[in-house]
Amino acid sequence: MPCDLHVHTTASDGTDAPGKVVEKAWRAGLSALAITDHDTVDGLLPALDAGTKLSFPVLPGVELSTEEEGHEIHILGYLFQIDHSELLARLALFRRARVERVVKMVERLRCLGIPVEVEQVLELAGEGAVGRPHVARALVQMGAVATVGEAFEKYIGKDRVAYVPRYKYTPREAVRLLRRAGGVAVLAHPGLARCDHLIPRLVAEGLQGLEVFYPAHSEEMVWHYERLCRRYHLVATGGSDYHGSDHREYNRLGAATAPDEVISILQELARQGPGT
Repeated sequence: MPCDLHVHTTASDGTDAPGKVVEKAWRAGLSALAITDHDTVDGLLPALDAGTKLSFPVLPGVELSTEEEGHEIHILGYLFQIDHSELLARLALFRRARVERVVKMVERLRCLGIPVEVEQVLELAGEGAVGRPHVARALVQMGAVATVGEAFEKYIGKDRVAYVPRYKYTPREAVRLLRRAGGVAVLAHPGLARCDHLIPRLVAEGLQGLEVFYPAHSEEMVWHYERLCRRYHLVATGGSDYHGSDHREYNRLGAATAPDEVISILQELARQGPGT
């Protein structure tokens, strides 16, 4: 059976609680699941607990947001120490930076005559890591736009009038951090990141895998990244990037998966110990 190694919950910008996502994966017949919320590990303990109750394998994961040469690049981490002090400190910094970014976006929207409130956005985020999707939902809620997609297109998408750049963290730094925390570092959806020229450099820093199987990857992309995995001796992972059934794009759990044997490969890589 396949496993889905890229899933989000309400701990970041997903709409399903961690326990609910685990139950959905179990009912869907998946062999395993990785919770990979954006820049937070807050959903891991409830997800792991749900997995234990169902005797269903749940891998601890995270998706770190980085930027290099103007490209937004995401690094997935698996099987790290979830109480690693340096990792937790960095995630706390990310969380503060996310709130500051939302405050600046709200200020820009208010200057445009859209009276959205920071408190409204934070309420929509709940305990999760706040981000642009929550700003978009607030704009839909108040009737400023009809859909989340329209909010991005008109106001908060990159280079739009209310867009604010994220806190800068490089993929190299993310890879090294995850390795020091004892985890496995994987480049998320490389076909979207369009940064193939950076892969050799990231491998030298400790990158161990590429997310080959992904809903937005064409068949040609899958072949291409499978070849790169063989060339650089990387593990080929995969996942749906599930954000909830009402998400505009990534709304089907298991829409992309990896073979079950990938789990044992990730476990072996993690057993090799922290990188430097």
